[in-house]
Amino acid sequence: MNGAALLQLLAETARSVVVAVVPLVLVFLAFQALLVKLPPREVARILRGTLVAALGLFLFIAGVSLAFLPFGALIGKAVAGLPHPAWMLAIGLVLGFVTTWGEPAVRILADEVEDASGGSIRRGLVLTTICAGVAVSVGLGMLRITLDIPVAHLLLPGYALALVLMHFSDKAFVAIGADAGGVATGPLANSFLLALALGLAAGDEQADPLLDGLGLVALIALAPILSVMLLGLVIRSRTRPAPSSPGDHP
Repeated sequence: MNGAALLQLLAETARSVVVAVVPLVLVFLAFQALLVKLPPREVARILRGTLVAALGLFLFIAGVSLAFLPFGALIGKAVAGLPHPAWMLAIGLVLGFVTTWGEPAVRILADEVEDASGGSIRRGLVLTTICAGVAVSVGLGMLRITLDIPVAHLLLPGYALALVLMHFSDKAFVAIGADAGGVATGPLANSFLLALALGLAAGDEQADPLLDGLGLVALIALAPILSVMLLGLVIRSRTRPAPSSPGDHP
């Protein structure tokens, strides 16, 4: 990338960050003036934190455009030449897990679940469950591209299973799973993993990047819903008190 293209990328990134952050700042200032009435020192602290967050968002988006998108596409094109479809499943499992492990929104959700549950649902357990679900979905998504399986053949049974699990799951885990599906499709999934799928479809002579490369994010959104509700069923089965025998009663 030459200097002019880099400057254009940075300018577009800065513009998108401003469009994203400024409305939130205006909403905060409106609530501050009408309802919240924080001391000036607190307002200054929040605005400084917002500036730092905006700078971090700018650097992250610029880094994604410069590195994650081309890196994911290159990996996808490279693995498209592997001889056996099982490689797609294995590579998808690994990349799906480690990418979700580094997703900031997933970690925030895991922290919030631990805090809201008073520590009864551990952060690490939620994080590992979400990562495992996404790993399976990415592996199946890459295998789907290689074997030319329509994405609906995975999505429809998956959502049908989710509806069945909702009937048997605790309401808390249904809610956690629903939010987990949203946070799992964060900036890393929407940049690296999506580029990975598009690169894989572009590297496969029999695949269409538009038809086969897209759809992976939908699988990623579905997977944590299933994995978290399954976790809830496992926890409930382990904590259910054992039935008492007749000899236990006086």
